[in-house]
Amino acid sequence: MAWSFRRRIKIIPGVHLNLSKSGISTSIGIRGANVTLGKSGAYLNTGIPGTGIYHRQKLSSNNPINQKNQFVLVEQSEQHIYAEKEIISADVQGITSQDMKGIKDSILLAHRQRIELKRDLQKVKSKLASTKLKLTISYILLYGFVSKGISERIKADISEQKEAILALENQIKNCFVNLEIDFDEEFDLKYKKLVAAFKNLTNCNKIWDVTNASLQDTVKSRSSAGTLVKKQEVRFGFKSLPDIKYDFDAMYFKNANGADLYFYPNFIVMFSSKHKFAIIAVEELDFFHRSVHFTETGKIPKDSKVVDRTWAKVNKNGTPDKRFKGNYQIPVVKYGEIQLSTDTGVNEEYEFSNYEFSKDFANAFIDYQRLIVQSEKSKT
Repeated sequence: MAWSFRRRIKIIPGVHLNLSKSGISTSIGIRGANVTLGKSGAYLNTGIPGTGIYHRQKLSSNNPINQKNQFVLVEQSEQHIYAEKEIISADVQGITSQDMKGIKDSILLAHRQRIELKRDLQKVKSKLASTKLKLTISYILLYGFVSKGISERIKADISEQKEAILALENQIKNCFVNLEIDFDEEFDLKYKKLVAAFKNLTNCNKIWDVTNASLQDTVKSRSSAGTLVKKQEVRFGFKSLPDIKYDFDAMYFKNANGADLYFYPNFIVMFSSKHKFAIIAVEELDFFHRSVHFTETGKIPKDSKVVDRTWAKVNKNGTPDKRFKGNYQIPVVKYGEIQLSTDTGVNEEYEFSNYEFSKDFANAFIDYQRLIVQSEKSKT
């Protein structure tokens, strides 16, 4: 931003309280900065109430949307075609969407302002304790020698310090980026459908974050599995970030080997820490869903379907290799798989024990994402 506003208020001699008039460069709260999401796009709004200074920045891109893998839903099972690779996103410091940098800067500013305000709060509290002690000592040791005027000034200082503490606590409470939603009926219905599908997805008996995958020589291993994967069980849910105020919790994806994902209506936060995170526009996310036939050597999840049987040691034609004693059958189950990626470096893959839940969520997400893209195109 080209402008900033900061006011330094003198509370008592030697103590200054830094309060803001809600300018973005100082505090970010209910009347300071907010993100408005609507059919006309996403906007970052900042202003100083009472001054007439106001800034509105469009966050959604006017450039044509890159749709190379954007809306992909594969019904049939497919074999992985890549060689060994770690499935992990790039460092979060470098993957924020160009049009989302304003929101990221606002969140960082809100966090820094909260730290400053807490520091000021501690100073005023310490000064209040000192002033109260001063008043007590004056009554005990100097009773009869302290003028009424001095006593009243000390009491006035205590009153001012208490007011300052209340003001600071209120500032800290409201130091966030406010997310406002202004959807029309179509957007609202599709988003509610997406949230409902996600709620079902969280109820999958098993959710795994796939962190590594590699091709396997099926002839050498005598196995029917052409791809070996490493995956870690995780959980999804509803969760919020402290620097973003929104009426509802975000859709939360736990990440086993990197930053967790928080899905808000118009952007996704990949959160590693309060200082390390990225914000990705929903329309920039390449979303891929498919079914996976997985040779399950462990316990079969309660909500998974067994679609076939194979053998621990198998011939090319699928028959059991009789050269191995005690060869036994292994179930093949149908899982759902979702891959998330962007050109900036997002690279995540999840498997779900309940294929139907994963498919319903994929359909709802793709439908909602397509509506956002169409809305952007209509304005170009």
